[in-house]
Amino acid sequence: MHITLNNLKLINNEIKEIVTKKQLKISPEIIAVSKTFALDKILPIIESGHLHFGENKVQEAETKWVNFKKQNTDIKLHMVGKLQSNKAKKAVEIFEYIHSLDNLKLAKKISYFEKELNKKTKLFIQVNLGNEQQKSGISLNELDSFYNHCSRDLSLSIIGLMCLPPTNTNSENYFKILKEASLKLNIQHLSMGMSSDYIQAAVHGSTFLRLGTAIFGERHIS
Repeated sequence: MHITLNNLKLINNEIKEIVTKKQLKISPEIIAVSKTFALDKILPIIESGHLHFGENKVQEAETKWVNFKKQNTDIKLHMVGKLQSNKAKKAVEIFEYIHSLDNLKLAKKISYFEKELNKKTKLFIQVNLGNEQQKSGISLNELDSFYNHCSRDLSLSIIGLMCLPPTNTNSENYFKILKEASLKLNIQHLSMGMSSDYIQAAVHGSTFLRLGTAIFGERHIS
């Protein structure tokens, strides 16, 4: 068995066990974050039937996936990296999901291009739970008004919340906070949990796990 396929199988089994053990209501979907990896490295997973893939950069996603998806229409692409507003149109064209809606300017751009392209995108609001200046995201105290404006005034399909917990902290504390925020807003989905903390994320109600290294191994970036 191909190593990446074996990794994915082990992770799926691990999640199934924790769902059963903890009697979780939701089994999270795995997004295989394939940034920097060529399609030949990803094909074994695609051929196994896995459908959800994540990319960090619009240009890389366009080069890698656009033609491939024409023959593989079931593939679902997730934008999981920072999205600049000048790339919003291309992102709406390429991705089914965007996990990094983090400011009003971007929200307006997405709304505009959805109308122009006649396409709806499933969106996650990125929440800056640690109020970190170096990270994007909506603060908790602004989340209610931002969500209401996006969903009501801009007619965006906000399906969930996303977070990147501060490094070198206990991720679980932030997962709990995001879960509580989603319940207050009656939002169904949570995009939380990466290769280092996906089990904790699953326990706290994540519906989408963003896994790269755990599936594909370390990235070799020149």
